[in-house]
Amino acid sequence: MNFIRLISIILILTNFYSGYAQLFSKQVPQLKRYTPEEVIDPDYGIIIYNKLVPMMGGDSLRYTKDGYNAQNWQEDYYVSGKLLHKGFYQDGTIKVFKNFYENGQIERSFSSSDLRHSKLEIFYDDGKVKSSISYFDGNPQNQYDFYKNGLPEYVEENDKNMEYLFKRNSYFENGQPSSLFELTDKKSKRYLKKEFYENGRLKEEGTMIFRKDLGDYQKDGNWTYYDEKGAVSKTEKYQKGELQ
Repeated sequence: MNFIRLISIILILTNFYSGYAQLFSKQVPQLKRYTPEEVIDPDYGIIIYNKLVPMMGGDSLRYTKDGYNAQNWQEDYYVSGKLLHKGFYQDGTIKVFKNFYENGQIERSFSSSDLRHSKLEIFYDDGKVKSSISYFDGNPQNQYDFYKNGLPEYVEENDKNMEYLFKRNSYFENGQPSSLFELTDKKSKRYLKKEFYENGRLKEEGTMIFRKDLGDYQKDGNWTYYDEKGAVSKTEKYQKGELQ
C-alpha cells in the first residue's frame, strides 16, 4: 500500500509541474532568436528594422505577441544570446534604436532631433564609419559613405529644404574622384560636372543648370571629352539640355 501511495504522489506531482510549466510558457512568450545570416545583408547590413522608422521612409509597424502595437523599449537577440537590436517604440514605430553585430560592435545607430530631422550612422564590423546620413522629412539630406579603408566613397549634400543639390561626388577606392558634381553659382543654379577615368585622367567636363520648373539638371554650355591619354576627343555645346 505504501508503495502504491508513493507512486500516486509522484504521478500527481509530475502532472502538476507539467501543467505549471505549460502555463508558465504561455504567460512568458519566448523571444525569437536570429542567426547573423538571417539579419545581416552582405551589402547593406542590418536593414530589417528600417521599414519601422517613419523618419527614414518606413511604413510598417511592429506588433507584440498579443497583436498590439509595440511600445517602449524592445530588444532582439542572436541565437548565441548576444544583443542584436534595442529600440524605443511608440505605437509600433521606432523613435531611437541601435543594431549590433554578433561581436558586440554597433552596426548602426539612429536618432532624431525633431519630427523632421534625424540621423543614421552605419559602421563596419571593426568599428569604422561606413555611412553618416542626415534625413529631412524621410529623405537623405546629406550623405557621406566611406570605404573600409576610411577613404570617401560618396558624398551628397542638399539645401535645407531639399530643393536642389550642393554637390554629389563619388570616388574610387584609392581616393581619386570618379565623378564630381558641384554648385558653382547659387543664384543661377549652375554646376560644374566632371567624370574621370580610373587612371585619374579627366574623361569629360562641362556645366549644367538646375531647372526648377522641370525638377531636373540639364547640360548648359560647353562640354569637352577626353581619351584615356588626356587628349581632347570631342567638344559640344548645349543650351538648356539641347545640343546646339
